[in-house]
Amino acid sequence: MRIVLKLGGRIAGDSTALALDRRDTGDEVVVVHGAGPQITAELQARAIPVTFVDGRRFTDSETLAVVRTSLVAVGAKLAAALGPAAVHLVGDEIGLEALRIAELGFVGEPLPCAPAVIEEALADRRIPVVTPVAAGPLNVNADEAATALAAGLGAERVLFVSDVPGVYLEGSVARRLHVDDADELLRSGVFEGGIVPKLFAAVRAARLGITAEIGETAVVA
Repeated sequence: MRIVLKLGGRIAGDSTALALDRRDTGDEVVVVHGAGPQITAELQARAIPVTFVDGRRFTDSETLAVVRTSLVAVGAKLAAALGPAAVHLVGDEIGLEALRIAELGFVGEPLPCAPAVIEEALADRRIPVVTPVAAGPLNVNADEAATALAAGLGAERVLFVSDVPGVYLEGSVARRLHVDDADELLRSGVFEGGIVPKLFAAVRAARLGITAEIGETAVVA
């Protein structure tokens, strides 16, 4: 089975066993990672202000440089932790594609793609560790990048792994969530923070026929 694991920046280094176990059981594994905490810390250290346009984060050239540097550092560290099985690939160097959202600056919406270097790494039984920066370069959401790569590579599953066990509804983790219900919940604004882009990306994956899981929550079409 071909799967994409999206690892949050906060727990990326702690999830190497999951990626290695999946590969050792015969799966083809692609890892996409985030770097949210690292990016936030670096922006604060440099006193770079965060601005928003219609509630969405704006990325200027200075912010983009911090985003890319932080993501590359996390990707390199994660690949090193995975050992010789891994190969670190930076998205804007391998042709990760995105449609630029001009009003948000250097931000893009990831598009399905299948970079040849990822296919080659999988054929060699290696684990591509993909740093989610799109060609341009453009800042892209890591959860959305994971779904786009899963679609482009024809993956059967995309797993969003983070420091939360799943989608909480009425005080407990939902084991199964239909995409229509997820859409309604997202529109209602009951969620906030990191679960929003994860659920959005999982819904998109499920509608494309890809099995999507956020921790213990399966999002189904």
